[in-house]
Amino acid sequence: MALSATGGRGRRAAASGLASMAVAELASNCVLKQMWHRCRPPKEWISHEEVHDRPDSSSFPSGHTAAGVAFSTAVAAVWPWAGAACGVPAVMVAAERVHTGAHYPSDVAVGAALGLAAAALVHRAPRLAIRLLR
Repeated sequence: MALSATGGRGRRAAASGLASMAVAELASNCVLKQMWHRCRPPKEWISHEEVHDRPDSSSFPSGHTAAGVAFSTAVAAVWPWAGAACGVPAVMVAAERVHTGAHYPSDVAVGAALGLAAAALVHRAPRLAIRLLR
């Protein structure tokens, strides 16, 4: 919301970020989590009470991380300083997913790679479509 209120560049950055986030979430939650069912890290590995608030879905990959990285990367392609600002909470979400025992570090790493790929796809999609239509 804040990005879209800053004018044309902000609206483009927000639209690109939301589209990338949607692609990352679809790929993560509707495709990859259905293909690979990975149990969450054992509760015994986590030394605090938040371990009981974990989801029941597959641990692989981290959809939260994929969405955060996709959004911040897509925003950065349009407006670099805003993308950098968005990257801070994306990194914090990734760290939190491991800290609370919701994901293994590898789940978060694959989620981040998926987010980068989603942002690249959304960024290049208009040019790819034009090439295919020629």
